Amino acid sequence: VQLQASGGGLVQAGGSLRLSCAVSGRTLSIYTIAWFRQAPGKEREFVAAIRWSGASKYYADSVKDRFTISRDNAKATVSVQMNSLKLEDTTIYYCAATSRTVFNTWYTTEGRYDYWGQGTLVTVSS
Repeated sequence: VQLQASGGGLVQAGGSLRLSCAVSGRTLSIYTIAWFRQAPGKEREFVAAIRWSGASKYYADSVKDRFTISRDNAKATVSVQMNSLKLEDTTIYYCAATSRTVFNTWYTTEGRYDYWGQGTLVTVSS
């Protein structure tokens, strides 16, 4: 499985940005796609996740009601629409995939994800 993240950039506080993660390879093995972010010197933080089927989604409290994760079936792409961006949203964002399947469980730690894309930098300015 290969993941390619894109869409990062510079945006003013209160603005919006859309990140995309193109997924290729053995996609049939994927159960969940997630977005994480990591600031320098900090642990990688869970942002949002979606089942590869698109059937359900899960968000970190810090981004709930501001970020929306979605899947484009035709393009095998998972996107996260980020609205009302705050200065503290500035960091590098990563997409990740896991084939681990546990009913009604969302993995929010990076160790549970087997495949990672390269990061994309989001900078929110005042």
